Amino acid sequence: MTRKQLEQYKSKKAEITELETYIRKLGSDESLMGSSTVFDYRSGYPQAQAVVGVDRAEFWRRKEQYDKKIQQLKAECEEAERFVEGIEDSLTRRIFRMYFLDGARQEVIAAATHLNQSVVSRKISDFLKVAYKT
Repeated sequence: MTRKQLEQYKSKKAEITELETYIRKLGSDESLMGSSTVFDYRSGYPQAQAVVGVDRAEFWRRKEQYDKKIQQLKAECEEAERFVEGIEDSLTRRIFRMYFLDGARQEVIAAATHLNQSVVSRKISDFLKVAYKT
């Protein structure tokens, strides 16, 4: 697990929420509206009739695309969570959880753990250096 992957955790969680909102709103706006022309032969002569409605094929294509992306993002988030929860040292685990998963600033973490901000920064850097080597 790289620092970059951990730093993207909060953004990925937000993207999951956005995609779930897109799915709920899918088809309720005009973006999936389509029109087609059919011919009415009831009078004996073809008369063009406009038909307007939701493009079902596009609806299901987008829904499937969003669902697939949500599953991918959830898997990546779960991997980051497992990595953080797998850290043996309690203090380091707490720091990583607050910094990468909760998005807290180092100053806030320092106050919560009764450390200096520089110590928090060093713990993050040192742990990641060791984690990259293994």
